[in-house]
Amino acid sequence: MSVGTEFIDRQDARSHKAALGLIAAVVPAAMLVVLLLRRVWDVDIFWQLKLGEIILAHGGPISGEPFAALHLGEPLPAVGWLAQASMAFVRSVGGWDALRVYDALCWLGGFWAVAVACRMRGASRVAVAAALVLAFIAALPTASVRPQSYASLCFGLLLALQRLDQRPGVSLLLGVPLLVLWQNLHPSVGIGALALGIQTALGAFVWWRDRSQPLPLDSAILTLAAIVAMFATPDGFSILAISAANAEMSLAIGASEWRPLWIEGNWANAAPVLITAATSLYLLLRARERVAARELLLALALFVLTATAYRFVLFWAVAMVPVLARVMTSPESELDRGGPRWLAVAAVVLVAAIMPIAAPTRFSPSLPLGAIAHLQRENVRGTIYADFPYGGPVIDAGWPQWRVAYDGRYYRYPREEWRYNGGIENGYVPLVDVIAKWHPAAFLIQEDHNAPLAGELARSRQWRKVYRGPDGVVVYVPRVR
Repeated sequence: MSVGTEFIDRQDARSHKAALGLIAAVVPAAMLVVLLLRRVWDVDIFWQLKLGEIILAHGGPISGEPFAALHLGEPLPAVGWLAQASMAFVRSVGGWDALRVYDALCWLGGFWAVAVACRMRGASRVAVAAALVLAFIAALPTASVRPQSYASLCFGLLLALQRLDQRPGVSLLLGVPLLVLWQNLHPSVGIGALALGIQTALGAFVWWRDRSQPLPLDSAILTLAAIVAMFATPDGFSILAISAANAEMSLAIGASEWRPLWIEGNWANAAPVLITAATSLYLLLRARERVAARELLLALALFVLTATAYRFVLFWAVAMVPVLARVMTSPESELDRGGPRWLAVAAVVLVAAIMPIAAPTRFSPSLPLGAIAHLQRENVRGTIYADFPYGGPVIDAGWPQWRVAYDGRYYRYPREEWRYNGGIENGYVPLVDVIAKWHPAAFLIQEDHNAPLAGELARSRQWRKVYRGPDGVVVYVPRVR
């Protein structure tokens, strides 16, 4: 091979690596584009935003139930109160478009935080970008505007602290406030306790094997802090009972995010998880020598949780970023080719500024917003009997003039009321009993989901249908008011 040919080959290789580096630099911005193109679909964000508005007006968490007609004034858990207030504030300032960007930055922030830490500790740009893409594929179906986005951000920041291996004391100074803030934003700091517990246990094992190694005192203290932080909210120790009730009712109702991946309702969600898991396994087997036990054990634990309850997939995806970035960074990787370091940040800022104009907020057709808009024109006041997934949008649109019979807060209603709801949907509880219990000012239900009740309303002389949407959502109001 001639000297000229070798020079050309080297130039081609450099150009190829530079191109990969440029592509890697814009991956975070591409993730943001994909997220902002998605519709708002989560029904619970609506009551959370309304509750956030009340919290802002009150100056802090409120103690009495404001929405559920049969529970008005009863003690109200403060689960996620800080997320509700902050997201309501963002919407009040910039509307749904600003909230979507803010939420997406929080959701992706968890991925990006640990990715930055990996880069600072030597992972190649291309490896980090590939890790982000694989993790993003797994978690994308869960993404919507919701307080869980804060959990992603806080978990990613915690993993970044672990990856950076800060000096003794620095991790405590940054970690303890983060854990307390996390639990007040979203009640999932127990995942942080798991991550810290694994770090502490492995550190203790290394010290036991070799006493010249330092004791993992910082991670042990942070593990205890994470456990204490679980109760560092206005709910205190009652968070245990609230969480248990929420899990019990979610499973009883059959909420898919609380169910295993292998149930039919989660097959579509399982596909991207399995794609990421299979690809990750292949990469891990090819580069076993680069695996860090702490990161791998946490990822395995979260994968088991995800397989048994899909709602943990976001945490598993974030935890996979450092695992994949490490195994895909080879010793000969060229780390800093492909444009200036500020390019990724500039691309994200540009997308955040342009997307609300280029792609304004769109809502999922599954949300009954057309039916609710029509009901508002009827000027009814009182309790709106709606299918429980629709309770959140009803609350956001009509409170305080409207109350609801049910909404998506599984912990709000005891098992007996959820059984009663099932009895209504299955035709065991007649319309006359529903009226006697709630004295509804209107009904807003889906004809197929609530077929027995919809059939009785259609035959009733006391109620008239004022709206039917293409999705089968119907609105009934009294004939005489």
